[in-house]
Amino acid sequence: MGLRVDLKPAPLLLIIGEKGVLSCGFLNVDAAEKLGMAAAVVTGVRTFEDVLNAEVKGLTTEAEKLGVKAGQKGIEALSNFV
Repeated sequence: MGLRVDLKPAPLLLIIGEKGVLSCGFLNVDAAEKLGMAAAVVTGVRTFEDVLNAEVKGLTTEAEKLGVKAGQKGIEALSNFV
């Protein structure tokens, strides 16, 4: 499921998988870590296509356990969350 909220100056973008979430830079990785969530963050994005093509810049320990790695494309990270 994708969620887009048009905020100024940039949209909030979140793609929710069964096991985790892929988000734009609005997601606070430290907070997601404390909550035990599997989450990965990409930055500099304005569309879902951008999210899927951008490199993962931040992630939680739970995301790492599912196989997500910093530097991989968002679509690769998301494949670990479905």
